[in-house]
Amino acid sequence: MMSDDIILSTENLTKEFAGFTAVNGIDLKVRRGTIHALIGPNGAGKTTFFNLLSKFLSPTRGRIMFKGRDITAMAPADVARRGLVRSFQISAVFPHMSVLENVRIALQRSRGSSFDFWRSASALNRFNARAMQLIDDVGLTSFADCAAVELPYGRKRALEIATTLALEPEMLLLDEPTAGMGHEDIERIAQLIKRVAVERTVLMVEHNLSVVADLSDHITVLTRGQVLAEGDYAAVSNNADVREAYMGVGHD
Repeated sequence: MMSDDIILSTENLTKEFAGFTAVNGIDLKVRRGTIHALIGPNGAGKTTFFNLLSKFLSPTRGRIMFKGRDITAMAPADVARRGLVRSFQISAVFPHMSVLENVRIALQRSRGSSFDFWRSASALNRFNARAMQLIDDVGLTSFADCAAVELPYGRKRALEIATTLALEPEMLLLDEPTAGMGHEDIERIAQLIKRVAVERTVLMVEHNLSVVADLSDHITVLTRGQVLAEGDYAAVSNNADVREAYMGVGHD
């Protein structure tokens, strides 16, 4: 019987591609209300594992449990409706729509009204108050009327997180949320993740170890598609196998 504080788990999750095993028997448990980081060198299987969790790939074997239910065979949209939502590494927003319009569209989708572009302005304006609240939550109030394409990169990632939050997820899958950012944007997004995680669970793939150290309650290290080590930052950073595989530091 799975403990109630485990919101997401995988059992023997495996993905093979024409004889190559990208994910090899991963058993993962993510505790509710935590920030859990997934790290590892390039080619460790992190992206494939995320694609399995968000249902963009089907496993060769194994299963995925979310909130006590087997979601292994569920479609991506059904998984999102159950509260497990992924924010992509490459920003997925409508570039020539404003920040407000982007968040409002996400709210329409979360309410089951699809993309009702043809509806009257008054019908769409009912989403404005909640949209502005989400925009404020991610620090974009002064950018509400700006086209998404005009936003600096870090602000565009904040907008993507706002549109993800519009779907009211219980758990966020964040795929390299600080990739390609300068120091100021990294700090802004890290603080944003910390705020949104107060009422949610977060599982993130992240290469920036200072962000991992600052944010994570628990870390899983992958290498060659398998779990190499788990624990808090102090434990994994002092693990000799992790230092060799991930940081290029050999055993003493």
